[in-house]
Amino acid sequence: MPQAPSPGYPVWLAEGQTPPCISLYQPTHRTVPDRRQDPIRYGNLLKQIEESLRRGHAAADVDRLLEPLRALAGDRDFWGNTLDGLAVLRNAQLFQVHRLQRPVPERAVVADSFHVKPMLRILQSADRYQILAIDRQRMRLFEGNRDVLDEIEPAPEVPRTIDAIVTAKVHEPPYMMAASGTGPSGPGYFHGHHAMDDKVDGDMEKFFREVDRAIIEHHSKPSGLPLMLAALPEHQPVFRRISHNSALMEQAIDGNPHAMSTDELRGRAWRLVEPLYLRLLDEHVDRYNLERSRGLGSDDLHEVAQATLDGRVDTLLLEAERQAPGRLDEAQRRILHGDLADPLVDDLLDDICEAALRRGGRVVVVPAQRMPSHSGLAAIYRY
Repeated sequence: MPQAPSPGYPVWLAEGQTPPCISLYQPTHRTVPDRRQDPIRYGNLLKQIEESLRRGHAAADVDRLLEPLRALAGDRDFWGNTLDGLAVLRNAQLFQVHRLQRPVPERAVVADSFHVKPMLRILQSADRYQILAIDRQRMRLFEGNRDVLDEIEPAPEVPRTIDAIVTAKVHEPPYMMAASGTGPSGPGYFHGHHAMDDKVDGDMEKFFREVDRAIIEHHSKPSGLPLMLAALPEHQPVFRRISHNSALMEQAIDGNPHAMSTDELRGRAWRLVEPLYLRLLDEHVDRYNLERSRGLGSDDLHEVAQATLDGRVDTLLLEAERQAPGRLDEAQRRILHGDLADPLVDDLLDDICEAALRRGGRVVVVPAQRMPSHSGLAAIYRY
């Protein structure tokens, strides 16, 4: 029975791709003046795509395919809010635009399948994490890595504020009093509380519970990323008590997250994440070395390619930034070597990466200095 795709692997990619498939990648910039050149570079890549399409497709079909890409070229709001990289994917059924937190090589490809490898490498990097910043009134969600942290728009199902949960205002009840002790003139002292205090605490827990449920369903499960809680010390135990999120980390940022800058949040988060990230890489490398000694691991490209197609790859360590000219012909079960400049060639390492993910394998992108092999990959087999 074929394995389900790995978490974080795009579902639409697993469901098939109808040619022609357009893939556009370019580095982008967060600030001016560099940002002003981004739409110009995009326009140049769009021209390359149009020229390639017109060589083999009718003009009407080309115009229909390019319509949303041309609209994006003139979207000033979009080009005023770019990150470090851009990926645009388009065919007759699909149009997706991805702002990326890492630069990607500039490339425009028209082929029988999408060129998604640069994006998948970013998605599978082991240093990625999310932060849930929350207090009793509102929440914010962030996603980052060792270098950057960006606030992201939560899914529509995630309540942003407590008002989305508690819509009816409750009139404040009378102040409740209780007497204690007696004396010549009656009770010795009083203590009391507002019933409103209990209502506020109950509303906060309800807000936390609904946020937790929605974050699990719409962010943690799809991304597979660890989630760090950023909250006041008095709110931390309350949220953890009600949370059912298995991605929630033990490490946390104590303090008012809404009073911290994004840079401060990133710095504090990475100080907590980095030791875990390095430990995780070491564990993967140690496991690879052990399993290879047992005959359940390999760094040979041809052996790993065949094992990947058989669904035997459990974990694939992939060297960051490494490329191997060629492509994996899955139908013929063979490796075809070639030139990366050819849009039909792709990168062999990334072809194997995609094939492993599609068959339920796990891919971990590893810095070159920590790779246990010289081939650009190292595979751990299921059997």
